[in-house]
Amino acid sequence: MGIAKMSLYGNDYIGAFAVSNDSFTIVGGSPKQSSRSMIEENLKTKIVETLINGSDLVGIYCAANSNHILIPEMVYKSEIERLESQLNGVKVNILRSDLNALRNNILANDKIALINPSYSGSDSKLIGEALDVEVIRMSIGGFETVGANNILTNKGIVLNNEISEAEEESLKKIFHNVSQSTANLGSVSIGLCTLANSKGLLVGSATTGFEIANMADGLSLE
Repeated sequence: MGIAKMSLYGNDYIGAFAVSNDSFTIVGGSPKQSSRSMIEENLKTKIVETLINGSDLVGIYCAANSNHILIPEMVYKSEIERLESQLNGVKVNILRSDLNALRNNILANDKIALINPSYSGSDSKLIGEALDVEVIRMSIGGFETVGANNILTNKGIVLNNEISEAEEESLKKIFHNVSQSTANLGSVSIGLCTLANSKGLLVGSATTGFEIANMADGLSLE
């Protein structure tokens, strides 16, 4: 299991620039070879480079699990083609919604997606079909941006530390492994501070050892 600190483009909010699952890691722009090596060594995935609407903030716009990708309508055709060419066989789907920062609003693994409750019923259905998962609309710790403020892999979930006891208990009924944490020395935007999958965890370089231990526990990483 790989666990390490890093920054991307000089920024500790590494999850804003990338999104990872057990099959691939999508990174915005063209990271340095040292950054690519950190991702490959710790998450053990294929790296896919792209932009979304010309932006390298793919970790804000792109929701994905191991078999499916969901991107906002504002994506360019050339960007879709680039994704499809690098990920042969992975379905790229488009969601037309005003909540177009999809990864901020969708927390997904290969079986389930927790989504911003402000998504409409029809959006919820489309998200479930596009990612081929069960969908639950909910806020966590007072944040509707469930993807930005929490971490989910196929092995566990880490919740921002604003969560109530009642919320935590309800989520323990869904997920076998649950923990709470901050990242980057106290940030509750833990989804934007990290890259994680079942094989490893990368955290922003300001993250403390205590925070890393809490996250590793929730994600069943040793």
